Amino acid sequence: MTLTGKAVLVTGASRGLGRALMEGFARRGARVVGVARHAPEMEAAAEALRAEGLEAHGVAYDVGDKESIYRLVGVATSLVGPLDVLVHNASILGPTPLPLLLDTACEDFQHVLEVNVVGPFRLTKAVVGNMVVRGGGLVLNISSDAALSAYPRWGSYSVSKGALEHLGRLWAAELEGTGVRFLNVDPGEMDTRMHADAMPEADRSTLARPEDVAARIVAMVERRAESLPSGSRLVAESLEAA
Repeated sequence: MTLTGKAVLVTGASRGLGRALMEGFARRGARVVGVARHAPEMEAAAEALRAEGLEAHGVAYDVGDKESIYRLVGVATSLVGPLDVLVHNASILGPTPLPLLLDTACEDFQHVLEVNVVGPFRLTKAVVGNMVVRGGGLVLNISSDAALSAYPRWGSYSVSKGALEHLGRLWAAELEGTGVRFLNVDPGEMDTRMHADAMPEADRSTLARPEDVAARIVAMVERRAESLPSGSRLVAESLEAA
């Protein structure tokens, strides 16, 4: 997929992998909108790219808020046009330190699912119809190895990522032949604030840099996304380096 001129929306783009993905797509010539809950951080990320002469916009919405979804899509498309690539990166852990399932409040479990699964479902619904009409598009779900492995205390997050991946496979099956593709990407363990919140004792030097992971993902979108089976699960560590 040639990224020059493509319209891309990245959620959770104010820091970490989301910000690195926004930067990676913009530097490959895409017209990028990043969204996050906190306006100052999001606008600072976009402004840094505009200072390089790139087309990048930052908007503040909560993808877990039902009422925000269509406003978000309306603003994003008014800035860069109909979306060609949608990246579901925004997610939350729930309370930290991470609790056992027996100690997890039902409301906290529900909130994690609302942001990590229901939000992407709503946002995909709001975007994908136009992709179908235009005959193409790509939706990337940023997942986790926790989607497959049962790590104690990662219950809410793990369930949400497993559901997000299967949601991607279902979308792929239902929209087969439309030109709209869905890929699930496990970025691996990265040196991010979320990882630090979940595992403060971890040795940061052993973790991947979000910028390196984003470069692999963006390169995959450029080189291979159109040839991979829709619904595939990819591991960033095994992707070709940029």
